[in-house]
Amino acid sequence: MLASGLSTSALSASVAEPNCSAIESTSARLSCYDAAFPPKAKKPAETDSAPSSGYKDPFVAEEARTAAKLKNICRGC
Repeated sequence: MLASGLSTSALSASVAEPNCSAIESTSARLSCYDAAFPPKAKKPAETDSAPSSGYKDPFVAEEARTAAKLKNICRGC
């Protein structure tokens, strides 16, 4: 029963699609495919430029201080 239901739904889906591959002209074939399968709308990209939580990492300042101290060490004096 399930197999017959699946085959009829697949048959109806193939009937609904036009036979675009039989069209000789490339521009007409492309417009046929565009009409048969319209492009999906893209979701807007999420911008992550500014965090909304206001969280500041406490280790950023400490890492900057440590890097400044290491740059002041005389190597080869």
